[in-house]
Amino acid sequence: MHYRVLGKTGLRVSVIGIGTWQFGGEWGRDFSQAEVDAILDAAAECGTNLIDTAECYGDHLSERLIGDYLSRHDRSRWLVATKFGHHFNSFMNRDDDFSVAGVRQQLEASLKALRVETIDLYQFHSGSDALFQNQELWTMLAEQKRAGKIRYLGVSILQKGSEFQAREAAKFGVEALQVFYNRLDRRAETMYFPHAQKENLGILARVPLASGLLSGKYQPGATFAASDVRATFNAEKMKRDLAEVERLQKEEVPAGVPMAKSAMAWCLKNPAVTALIPGCKNPEQVRANAEAAEWVE
Repeated sequence: MHYRVLGKTGLRVSVIGIGTWQFGGEWGRDFSQAEVDAILDAAAECGTNLIDTAECYGDHLSERLIGDYLSRHDRSRWLVATKFGHHFNSFMNRDDDFSVAGVRQQLEASLKALRVETIDLYQFHSGSDALFQNQELWTMLAEQKRAGKIRYLGVSILQKGSEFQAREAAKFGVEALQVFYNRLDRRAETMYFPHAQKENLGILARVPLASGLLSGKYQPGATFAASDVRATFNAEKMKRDLAEVERLQKEEVPAGVPMAKSAMAWCLKNPAVTALIPGCKNPEQVRANAEAAEWVE
């Protein structure tokens, strides 16, 4: 495993982390505690030290599964990132709550679920620009930092994008950005990376495998179960993306190299990227993801 410093936080982060939306039950299956333990054990064996989760991956469900694991292992070897701003209701159904009182309650619930005294990176989660500009919210979060409940603050920028949040982040005390970035979605290179480099903000790249499309497992025409979030994706865009994946696999991926490894290594070649946070469903995928670190210079 290789490590990079997460911007001005000074945190030494493994270039391959663990994304855990799947633990919340919206990626086609539920996870037992034993399965989560096996995944995190494999990650630890590979040298991964970053876990990224959120308040609404299930109703703090992903956090509870991670917290159970952390309660039985060395907490100090892990950097735990989670998010705020939503209440989980049901499959892909959430209510926004970025109010000062609401976020304070979410923070306490996340600390309890994760069984930790401090969250290493607490991230504004896919909110609008108007919600982002609430100075009272950031003042409260700064107070929670001083109280020792949060080490660093981040912004997980919503999927449709917000250059404004990247540009203004440092003014609100933000030290890291989480953004969409993969071979099929390169908007971050112009929308976010220049601002991050100017302000020395760490970059966590989510969906580096484009929700699994860049794994090479799916062919044009692939379908997903109703319990899988990918079933909600735009069908025409899915068709175009899978056709592009097929082209990339034929024309750009070196012979004998797994598509997923090539796709993640491609992301890490950009010096603006601190770490990737791919999802995974089993220990084998964890180990396969970690192999992309071999190509980091």
